[in-house]
Amino acid sequence: HNAELRDSQRNFFVHVTEILMSVGGHAFRVLSTTPTDISLHLDFHRDQPRHFGAPTARARPLEVEGFVGDTRAGGSCNCEVLTLVPHCNGTHTESIGHIAAEPRSVASLATDALIPALLVSVPSCPREDSTEGAGLFSLPDDRLITAAALQEVAESAEHGPQPALVIRTLPNDEGKRFRHYDSGPTPPYLSPEAADLLVSWNVRHLLIDLPSVDRTHDEGRLHAHRRFWGMAPSGTGAPGSLRPDATITEMVFVPNQLEDGIYALSLQIAPFVTDAAPSRPLLFPLEAA
Repeated sequence: HNAELRDSQRNFFVHVTEILMSVGGHAFRVLSTTPTDISLHLDFHRDQPRHFGAPTARARPLEVEGFVGDTRAGGSCNCEVLTLVPHCNGTHTESIGHIAAEPRSVASLATDALIPALLVSVPSCPREDSTEGAGLFSLPDDRLITAAALQEVAESAEHGPQPALVIRTLPNDEGKRFRHYDSGPTPPYLSPEAADLLVSWNVRHLLIDLPSVDRTHDEGRLHAHRRFWGMAPSGTGAPGSLRPDATITEMVFVPNQLEDGIYALSLQIAPFVTDAAPSRPLLFPLEAA
C-alpha cells in the first residue's frame, strides 16, 4: 500500500511504502524504518574478530606507477586494497560450496527481499552434561548448543520456527564484536542432533553468533554443516544434497535489547562468486496488521 504525505514546510512529497508479510497465516506489518543490523562491522584498521588462525583483515593504499591511493600521502583520492578471509574475519554467509567439491556461489542464494525469521536466545550446555553428540570429536571443556535447548525455546515462541532462524547464544556480551577465538576456551558449537532439528523445522537460513556451527578443530568432520546441507557424513560430493540452497551465516551479533520473537530478515550478501562472502543481515520488527 502506497501513500503520499505532503510536507508543507519543505514543500515536497515523501513517498511511504507499507510492507505486509504473512507468517503462518497471520498478517504482519514490516516496520521498515527501524531495522537492526546484526553484522559485525569490520574495521580494517582497528581491533576485529577472527578465528581459525587467520590473520586480521588488512587494508593498504593502492600503489601503481605514478599513483598512491592515500590523500594523506599526496594522492588525489583514497583507494585501498583489502585483504580478508571471509570465513574468519567477521560476519559472513556460506553456501554448500564451503564443503562440496562442486562450486556453489553464495551470491546466487537468499534472493528473497524479506524472509520470516525467528530470533531465539539459547544457553550452551557442557558436553559431559548432554546425551547428544555421540561420535563428536570433543574435549572435556567443550560446550554444545543442543537440540533440547533449541526445542525448549521454540516451544515457548509464539509463532514457532521460520524459514530463517537467528541464534543468540548466552551469555551475550559485547566482547563478541572483537573476540579472537583462537585464544581462550573453544567456542560452543551445534550438536548433530541440533542440526537435524533445524532440518526437520525446514530452516533454510541459519544465522548464529559463533565463529562456526561446528567445533573449530574437529578433524574435518563438520557434522553440523553436513547435516544442515543434507550431505553424507564424509566426502565432498553433493549431488544428493536435499538442501543445496540453504545458507549458514556465522559471527553475527544480536544486541541484548532485541527481544526474542518474529522478524523479517533481509540477508544482504556481497555478490562474490565464491562459497562464502561478507554479509549484512538486517532484522526488521513486525507488528500485527
